[in-house]
Amino acid sequence: METIFYLLFMIAVGALIGGVTNFLAIQMLFRPYEPIYWFGKRLPFTPGLIPKRRRELAEQLGKTVVEHLLTPEGIRRKLVARDLMDSMIDWARRHAEEWLSRRNTVAELLQRAGIENAKELLCIKATQWVDKAYEQWMATMRAKAIRDVFPDEVQLKMEERIGDLANYIADRALDYFESEEGKGRIAKMIDEFFSGRGMLGNMLQMFLGNVNLVDKVQPEIIKFLRHSGTRELLARLLWTEWNKLTSYPLIAVEELIGKERICEMLHRFALDAVERNDILEQPVADMVAPYQERMMNEWIPQAVEAGSQWISGQVETIITRLQLADIVRSEVESFSIERLEAIILSIASRELKMITYLGALLGGIIGAAQGIIGLWM
Repeated sequence: METIFYLLFMIAVGALIGGVTNFLAIQMLFRPYEPIYWFGKRLPFTPGLIPKRRRELAEQLGKTVVEHLLTPEGIRRKLVARDLMDSMIDWARRHAEEWLSRRNTVAELLQRAGIENAKELLCIKATQWVDKAYEQWMATMRAKAIRDVFPDEVQLKMEERIGDLANYIADRALDYFESEEGKGRIAKMIDEFFSGRGMLGNMLQMFLGNVNLVDKVQPEIIKFLRHSGTRELLARLLWTEWNKLTSYPLIAVEELIGKERICEMLHRFALDAVERNDILEQPVADMVAPYQERMMNEWIPQAVEAGSQWISGQVETIITRLQLADIVRSEVESFSIERLEAIILSIASRELKMITYLGALLGGIIGAAQGIIGLWM
């Protein structure tokens, strides 16, 4: 009986020593929080290991996060993962539908963004854009011939229309000279012709008679205008003038009309477009409605994938710019020791308790072994 009591006593003492020793060792990781001094001398093992090495711990934790946890490769894999892509696309679609359902006008959205007097600003921006676009276009086109500026299809259509234009001019002239107004004009021209010839002209006019001469000249003019050769001649003249006109550089047109006048016309056109469309008072949903299905099924997935691809290509730069290691280090250093202890215990409290129990178990085994050795001796 004494032997059993002796062995139990040795086991209990060993378990107590092992458990208490491990418990104190765990407590010494955090405590004391501050160094303890005795007669001006700092006691050893004060403060605890983690308070004493908090700066080194913060630096190592920052390096560990950047080098082993939040690595560029891991972030890149996550960014291009299909499940993340699908969830981001669904999120973007939901927000787009919610945003469109509000029926906000363009003016309201601009006002929310802090832009007042949106219409006035739009007019200013429209004229500025017109000026910029005109100057950029003319900078590359001024030295070019007019024929090089127009698209080939336009030139072909214009050249095909030259014959029609010649016929149109001849037909309008024919209608005019067949009319009473045209006949009166011929008579007036004959009078002016003879009056400019002095006495000889008056004699000829008296001899021929004005009315008879008009009746003879008018049919000849009409016959001339109806003749196919006249129309061919007119078409050749128009063709010659067209080639001459299109060979001029575009700057000649600008100088003829005037740059300021051209810009003024473009400004008026842009401002009329703004006033006519009244784009600021239209709901964004109505403007997007014709493209909504395409936006949901094509544009949003393409935008999300393009954004993910771009971000994945910039991961190294983003991590470098963010300085994640310094962020983790500064955050850990800003923690109080109590909070740091609570964080570690919340993660490893069960394991730390198991270490205490393991110390008690090993202490009990050692106590039992000592008791057996003591009895044997």
